[in-house]
Amino acid sequence: MRRSDSISSISSSASDEETMQIFVKDISGLNTIPLTLPSNTSIHTLRTLLALRTNTSPTDLRLVHAGKHLSSPLATLLSLDIASNSTLHMALPLRGGMPPKKIKCSFKECVRAAQRITGDCSFCDGKFCGSHRLLEDHRCEGLEDCKKESHERNAERLNSERTVAIKGV
Repeated sequence: MRRSDSISSISSSASDEETMQIFVKDISGLNTIPLTLPSNTSIHTLRTLLALRTNTSPTDLRLVHAGKHLSSPLATLLSLDIASNSTLHMALPLRGGMPPKKIKCSFKECVRAAQRITGDCSFCDGKFCGSHRLLEDHRCEGLEDCKKESHERNAERLNSERTVAIKGV
């Protein structure tokens, strides 16, 4: 079937049945799109048509009429009691979901929430509450390494600040 055949079949079928004019406000609410459609046009077809006109994907469009979301793709304008000269509103899909999960303390059976940033242990990669955030409190496996590293750093700093007296001057 050629493209011109499909268009002529649609236009001939549209002339046989009753058409209606509806207005669709875009997402910003500033522009209105007038449409003349058959009354048995499905919501899916309407969404696809509007997506082509507004350069958005049809899955991202929601249509609202009289405060109701037109979510059923198989429903027609006639079945939803949308009269001629009605105004539909386009909206973006709702985003969101569940709130972020609270991270619990990694210490044995502690059920408190872990502190952000200050409760992260860089040696064992655990997340701890205020009571267990210090290395000694949660008995970190890297505690000995941490003590050695700290001791070496302090010794190096002390040696670099040492004054040397020259004898015999």
